[in-house]
Amino acid sequence: MPEIFIGSPKFCHAQYVCFLGGEGSIKSFKYESETWTYIVEMTLGPEPDFGRIGGETTVLLNETDLRAV
Repeated sequence: MPEIFIGSPKFCHAQYVCFLGGEGSIKSFKYESETWTYIVEMTLGPEPDFGRIGGETTVLLNETDLRAV
């Protein structure tokens, strides 16, 4: 049986990253389907006049979609 080498993740917990459509910080990550997958919490923009309705937005992205800031 061939050996499978899993490389270390490119980004770490709480690291600030950018991606197409936004930026945010890494909340968690795991290795699945032969790639590192990250949960990124997007940064909030300015608060609108009517206030905030919900919390922050989180997105699930592959390592190839992210760039370090």
